[in-house]
Amino acid sequence: MAEEALRPGEVVARPGEGKFGTRIEASGHGWVMDEPVPYGGLDAGPTPYDALLAALGSCTSMTVRLVARQESIPLESITVRLRHDRNHARDCAQYVEAGTRLEAIYRTITLEGPLSEAQRKRLMDVADKCPVHRTLTGILHIHTEEAAAG
Repeated sequence: MAEEALRPGEVVARPGEGKFGTRIEASGHGWVMDEPVPYGGLDAGPTPYDALLAALGSCTSMTVRLVARQESIPLESITVRLRHDRNHARDCAQYVEAGTRLEAIYRTITLEGPLSEAQRKRLMDVADKCPVHRTLTGILHIHTEEAAAG
């Protein structure tokens, strides 16, 4: 069966090597994602959560750099460090119902350059306005349908 061409903005995931390996195609680029060996994968690529964090981190960096350029803010470098915590609910027991699992992403941003406090504040405010951040913190609907085979 011939593979259908991707439409602009479309991403395709197909089985790759091993138990969990997955081939990803997007915007003319391809890469492999997998799970680490202890979870049954081959560790042949980043995990899905790595990709999620990479999307947020790269979007944050791009957005902050764009605004710094547009507003002539002397940003020399930005580093965005992220991690995902799947067990956050135990720390927030007073806020959630029993059995609910809260997901948390921790993002630490390092801004380098001769920035004033006002410029630092501006760029940190901008970080929360990147499109991926807005998608993740907004109301998100994922619509799933089955495509006809063959």
